[in-house]
Amino acid sequence: CLWGEPLARTAEQIESVRAAARAAGRTGPPRIQVAFRPIIAPTEELAWEKAHRTVGAIRERRAAGAVRHHRGDAPQNTGSQRLLDIAARGERYDRALWTPTAAATGGAGNSNALVGTPETVARALLDYYDLGVDILSARGYDLLDDAIDFG
Repeated sequence: CLWGEPLARTAEQIESVRAAARAAGRTGPPRIQVAFRPIIAPTEELAWEKAHRTVGAIRERRAAGAVRHHRGDAPQNTGSQRLLDIAARGERYDRALWTPTAAATGGAGNSNALVGTPETVARALLDYYDLGVDILSARGYDLLDDAIDFG
């Protein structure tokens, strides 16, 4: 499973996985999954307000020691390193990808968000589908309320 990265980097990851599969003699392409943490609201403005509240809450929990994170200064896994690199290069990518959540978690797993109205986030997910993503995984930061909103 890939974690939400900008479209161009996701396309590179997909090609890398497919090339490795071909090199290993696989006859069919592997299925590709990408995971996101959507932050949605009825309007773009409300979605961005919710996104900023969400990242603030993550930072508060992490500062209080309530969030598990890697030991040391940087994560060892390359997926988390990629998320932090992307976040260091910018906060917003493509249609709806937002990286401060990944930065706030220290690159912990599936932590990049898609922010916007349900329509904006749905279009953003379709952008990934158009790249060749077969499985789109989504879970929010407020598990119960987000499941009600988009689950």
